[in-house]
Amino acid sequence: MMRPKLAFAFRADKTLHVFDDADMARLAACCEVLSPRPIESFADPQGLQLLGEAEILVTGWGCPMLTPQVLRAAPNLKLIAHAAGTVKYTIDPLAYELGIEVTHAADANAVPVAEFTLASIIFANKRAFELRDLYRSDPSRRSAYALMDDRIGNYRRTIGLVGASRIGRKVAAMLAGFDYSVLLYDPFVEQGDPITRQAELVDLDTLMARSDVVSIHAPALPSTRAMIGAAQLQLMADGATFINTARGALVDEAALVAELQTGRIQGVIDVTDPEIPPTDSPLFQLPNVFLTPHIAGAIGTERGRLGRMAVDEVERFVRAEPLRYKVEPELLERLA
Repeated sequence: MMRPKLAFAFRADKTLHVFDDADMARLAACCEVLSPRPIESFADPQGLQLLGEAEILVTGWGCPMLTPQVLRAAPNLKLIAHAAGTVKYTIDPLAYELGIEVTHAADANAVPVAEFTLASIIFANKRAFELRDLYRSDPSRRSAYALMDDRIGNYRRTIGLVGASRIGRKVAAMLAGFDYSVLLYDPFVEQGDPITRQAELVDLDTLMARSDVVSIHAPALPSTRAMIGAAQLQLMADGATFINTARGALVDEAALVAELQTGRIQGVIDVTDPEIPPTDSPLFQLPNVFLTPHIAGAIGTERGRLGRMAVDEVERFVRAEPLRYKVEPELLERLA
């Protein structure tokens, strides 16, 4: 039986640790790997030749856009396996009209984001960052001890999750092991959804007002742009924490900065809009902000989950088994 021909398309310098030797050996066992080097440009004649032969294309971060013109140059292509999170910025919907199946590793990327969120919630409720700064400025611990008498800690706190995405659902499942009350806002979730056993469905304003920690897990869509604005942020209780590991565009950043500048709330901000804030942004200096450079998703060795999931899907496809993480065309635009 002839093995299907497989090619890679991504930026090699952006995908270190995604595929290890064991992953490559598994792919070589079930496919004819046309080249271990990824296609980095479809304008390159050699890249176009590989694309024209490939039946399976494994993509990842930095993959050139699979435009209609590129897809028509791939007459044999039957599967796109995206070894990264969202695939909606990589493929044109024409892929579905051409009968190409699409799968992605977004579920693998969701794991470290959920872990980061859980850690952020725990540290935020403990006021760990503030206590660190107090200890640095006052080694006697007097100011730190005074804060410990405030209403802080993780016992019987209320956590608000905005969005029942794959990440939001993983976070809700993790929170079930703690003494938390969990609220959820998501207009697409109905009573009877399994997540309602872990979280109470409420409207957005109620969630913002009742939560000690608000964590954002909604997709970036035209309808969700700036869904968190001044009115919502002003509903948050004094001392509450706002966490964003989703997309910066979901938040009116000027309103968020203004609210953080009052010192009334705390912020754990992993994503911003623009992606890199201006160098004079107050987010870099505010003592009540824990700002990170978009690290919640897979970084370093965590990227290995992405490659492993893509390889699993390629093997299923070769064995003519159903794909576990297939991206249906109607869901493409609703992806994060």
